[in-house]
Amino acid sequence: MRLAALYSGGKDSAFALYLAEQMGHEVPYLLNVRPKDGSWLFHVPNQNMVDLLAESMGKELKTVTTEGSEGDDMESLHQLLQNLDVNGIVTGAVWSDYQWERINAVCGDLGLIVLSPLWRKDQDMLLDELIDSGISAMIIGTYADGLSEKWLGRMLDRETAEELRKIREKHGISVIGEGGEYESLTVNSPLQRSSLIIDSSDKEWKNMAGTMTITGAHLD
Repeated sequence: MRLAALYSGGKDSAFALYLAEQMGHEVPYLLNVRPKDGSWLFHVPNQNMVDLLAESMGKELKTVTTEGSEGDDMESLHQLLQNLDVNGIVTGAVWSDYQWERINAVCGDLGLIVLSPLWRKDQDMLLDELIDSGISAMIIGTYADGLSEKWLGRMLDRETAEELRKIREKHGISVIGEGGEYESLTVNSPLQRSSLIIDSSDKEWKNMAGTMTITGAHLD
């Protein structure tokens, strides 16, 4: 099928895109919804990096900015999809019924198929398979007990995965961040012709939560 991928630059959207192409689907478009503030539906941090990531994959990027409300998010997604020559979309949804129901509602109205290769998969298995795939992702936001400021900028590798499992035993977190415990940014993947190199960043830490904002980057 010919598909468009919802792509935020985070690890889940990158992995879903990778799996869709491994299945043999053609995915010429990346769809990026950019909330001005918080959003229950879409990833927020470091959306300015998606332009470079799309360039690194040689894919056409379609973007839209939203206010972050539920209605505006859904209308913005509808706007992105309605004139594309695709059969459906790829999403990185894993366990969020909120996200699943709303994306499927928009696509149902447009007669589009929704492909969610990560949906309802075991979280430990997903984390291992993502790392094994060759996707390199950096943690750029932490919002849960057990994840201190030192986690900002850390790469999601085998050692990190084991530490996340230990923190889960104590604090009950999702090891893939499905409960909003952390956010990530993909810096390299098998789909990219070049890596995203971080030149500069700012870290903000407040009330036991923090975000790493990328202020400069280039493609290697």
